[in-house]
Parts: sequence; structure tokens; C-alpha cells
Amino acid sequence: MRTRLAIKLHSLLERHFPERRVFLKSDDDTRFIRLSSETQIAAVAGVSVMVAWTAIATSILLMDSIGSGNFREQAKRDQATYQERLNILSQERDTRAAEALAAHDRFNVALEQISVMQSELLESENRRRELETGIEVIQTTLRATMKQREDARSELAELLQSTDGGAAYMMATANPEQMAFMTDALSRTAAQRDQIAADAQGALDQRDELELEIRLMQERSDEIFRQLEEAMVISVEPLDKMFRKAGMPTDRILDEVRRGYSGVGGPLTPLSFSTRGEELTPDQIRANVLLEQMDQLNLYRIAAEKAPFASPVRAAVRYTSGYGTRRDPKTGGRRMHNGADFAGATGTDIFATADGVVTHAGWQSGFGRLVKIKHAFGIETLYAHNTKIRVKVGQRVSRGDHIADMGSTGRSTGTHLHYEVRVNGTPVNPMTYIKAARNVF
Repeated sequence: MRTRLAIKLHSLLERHFPERRVFLKSDDDTRFIRLSSETQIAAVAGVSVMVAWTAIATSILLMDSIGSGNFREQAKRDQATYQERLNILSQERDTRAAEALAAHDRFNVALEQISVMQSELLESENRRRELETGIEVIQTTLRATMKQREDARSELAELLQSTDGGAAYMMATANPEQMAFMTDALSRTAAQRDQIAADAQGALDQRDELELEIRLMQERSDEIFRQLEEAMVISVEPLDKMFRKAGMPTDRILDEVRRGYSGVGGPLTPLSFSTRGEELTPDQIRANVLLEQMDQLNLYRIAAEKAPFASPVRAAVRYTSGYGTRRDPKTGGRRMHNGADFAGATGTDIFATADGVVTHAGWQSGFGRLVKIKHAFGIETLYAHNTKIRVKVGQRVSRGDHIADMGSTGRSTGTHLHYEVRVNGTPVNPMTYIKAARNVF
């Protein structure tokens, strides 16, 4: 059975691949190589496999080349989009910085206006007191003058009655000298009476003028009070909102500042107190409220200088990493990042974000060259990976002081600043403070 099947298969192959012979001739002998049908089929199959493999490999190479070209184009488009977003963010940051500077200028102008208005208010209060004193003197003089006038009228009436009753007798018995004396006395009395009446009228006119001037001064004082009250609202509300956005209790913060500055920033003395048990006037009450608000504004300003409401860098930098869990740039694992990273050029100036005392200025494992500053309210700021440190331990610094230069020391993949804010030893998001201070400083 197998033999017949093999014979049929061989005859079928012979039709398409007949047996061939390849002759090899030399000078002495002639030989041939016999190529059977099976050999030819094996050769054709091998050549077909080689051609198919070549075609498939060529197709794969072409597809890979086309795909890599598409990937490069996509990468270029992504890079252009990312660069455009960076430019937009940079422009927005510059706009916010300009708005912050403008707000700071407006804040300073408002403070200057408040100072001028306070001076005008004090001058107005002093002038009002002088006018009240002058009115009291004029009223006293007027009452004395009117009393003298009434006394003179009474004396004149008595004199006239006496002259009417004894006129005939005096005319009969008086000599020319006595008549002249009586006439002169009556003339002086009439002149004195007229002068007293004129003085009384002049005093009344002066009183009316002083009352008008007092009303005008009162209106001016009301206007000054209104402007001061509006300025206080405009100045205090942004500062209060800034502290609340940063999660800082304003009442406790102000109490702590007041205790530390009891000789400078404490409550101001009210304008006046009554020593006779009388109630304060409305102007005195408004003035005392304004003084309390000015004191509160002063406390807010002192507290704001002691909290990190500022950015540690002012040059053009890139915000590369924020606060929270992230992929570790060294190991690739998920780890907590306790600060914010700002990438920039080597040597970029780094500034203190609040008033405080330097507690560390040197090398620390992982952080490289590190600066630590202790502030009020239990706050501490850290500035890591610096190339150069410009402060010493124990040195007092103010907001905006140049404390270090940006570098890549310690555990770092490139030049950047690692900035941390810690409250009572616990790291918090530093961008909370930086964002809270926008449009305020």
C-alpha cells in the first residue's frame, strides 16, 4: 500500500519537477549530479522560505521606520505644546508678580493716606477744642456784659425816676454847675449803655460765626472719619483673608504679636476720657475705634513679616515638583515629598521668606548645603541643595535677605531649590503660604 502511494506521489512530482542532471566536465572525465524531484521541491521550498523571510523582515523594518518617524513627530508636537504651556505659565506668573507689586504699592499709598488723615484728624480735634474753649470764654464774657447792661438799665431807670420826682426842685435849686454835671453823667450813662448793647450784639454775631465754623469742621471731621474707616476696611480685610487661607488663627496670632510688642505695637491710648463720669462723644467713640483698627493693622503687618508669605526665588525658575506623594527621581518608587522644588540656573539668588533666626547653615545628608531659619508661631523654613551659603548660625535675617545660591548638592538630579515649611516640626505645603499672599504683597 505504501509502495503504490509512493509511486503515485513520485509520478505526480515527476510531471511538475522532472528529474534533471547537472553535468560537470573536466579534461579527463565527465560527471553529473542527479537532481531528483524531491531535491528540487526541497530547494524550491528553501528558496521560497528565504524569499518570504526577506519580505517579512523588510516589511517589519519599514513599519518600524515609519512608526519611529511618527513617534518623533508626536514627541516634537508634545514638546512644542509643553513649551507653549510653560510660556503661558511664565507670562501668568509675571502678571501675578506685577499685580502683587501694584497691590503692595496701593497698600503703601493707603498707609500714607491713613497717616496724613490721622494727622489731620488730630489737628482737627485740637482746633475743635480751641474753638470750644473760645466759645466758652465768649459766652462767659457775653453773660457778664448782659448782666452789666441790665444793671446799667436798672440804675438809669432809678435815676430817671428820681429826676422826674425832684426835677422841679432840682431845676429850682440847682445852679448851672450842678446842671452841667447831671447832663454829663446822663450822657456818659447813655453812651455806656449804647456801648454795652453794641458789644452784646458783636458777641452774638461772633458766636454765630463760631458755630458755623464748628459745623464746617464737624463735616470735615466726618469726611475724614469716613475715609479712614474705608481705608481701614481695605487694608485689614486682605491681610485677615491671607492668614485664614494659610490656616493660621488670626486671633491667636495677633495676641502673640501683641504680647511680644507690648511697648511698640500695643493698643493706642484713646483720644480722650471723661474725668467727670460723662459719656464719650460720638466723634471720640469713632476715633477710638479707628485707633484700635490702626493698632490691629500694625499687628497684622508685624505678623505678616514673621510668616513665610513670600517666594524664596525671584528670578525666572521652573516649578518642577510640589508637595505630596511622587515618584522618587532616584529609585523610581513612590515616596512623600515634603516641600516644593524650583529649578533654575546655578547661582540663582535665594531669599528668606520671613523674619527669623538661622538655626542651621551647612551640610546635611540628603539636603546637601542646607539653610534652616526659625520664625515666629512655631514655623521653620528649609532651603536645600545650595551651591553656596551666605548666612551663619545665630544670624537674624529679614524677609528678602539673600541667604544662599541655588545649586545641586546632596541627593539631587540637577540644579534646583528644595523649599520646605514646617509648623511645630510637621511639614506643610509651602505653596499654601505663597498663594495666600498673592495680590497682598
